Amino acid sequence: MEHNHQGHRRRLKERFRRTGLDGFGQHEMLELLLFYGIPQRDTNSLAHSLMKRFGSLSGVFDASYEDLLDVPGISDNSATLIKMIPQLAGAYLADRNDPGMILDTTEKAGAFLLSKYIGVTNERFYLLCLDNKRKLLNCALVSEGSLSRVNFRPRQILQQALQCSASSIILGHNHPYGTALPSDTDILMTRQLCEMAQVLEITLRDHIIVAGDDFVSLAESGLLHFL
Repeated sequence: MEHNHQGHRRRLKERFRRTGLDGFGQHEMLELLLFYGIPQRDTNSLAHSLMKRFGSLSGVFDASYEDLLDVPGISDNSATLIKMIPQLAGAYLADRNDPGMILDTTEKAGAFLLSKYIGVTNERFYLLCLDNKRKLLNCALVSEGSLSRVNFRPRQILQQALQCSASSIILGHNHPYGTALPSDTDILMTRQLCEMAQVLEITLRDHIIVAGDDFVSLAESGLLHFL
């Protein structure tokens, strides 16, 4: 039995090295990942249990650490490994989209911000500082909140923009379990920051709201009037 178990692991690893994840089912991807958190036991049934509990591969990665531990057979090491994957994916994309890139279209800014929210389950507020050619000078996490709200601190945001000598800024925040449509509060606070930024000769170019793999630009939606 042990020989068959080890042989299955070896074959799955060799298959990945040959073809990557092409042709792998979602449960097989989880099974392969769990090899490295559970070295001595069969992970196939555990992968199926995770899929049944959370519905999909993304559902497993988006599950909370506590909910993962509720699945029989999932240890602290395994739960930690699972939670690392979306964070590593986000860090990888962020590293590829490092400061110096030009964010001169809504599509580029939206794609950049989408990478920041991979695997994130609480609200986060980012500030993108740009020069006069819309080159990214800095991306700063300025606030982090609960599942439903973040703390909005206009002075802190503008202070960071001034420290970067930014000529313009883009705001980004997420709705983890909602839609990307802006709330009345989102619109009001953005207009407030826009007016404060103008006094400092900083242009607020956009506020992009992310939900899942979708984003909405307040500027392109006509909800704000930027100068």
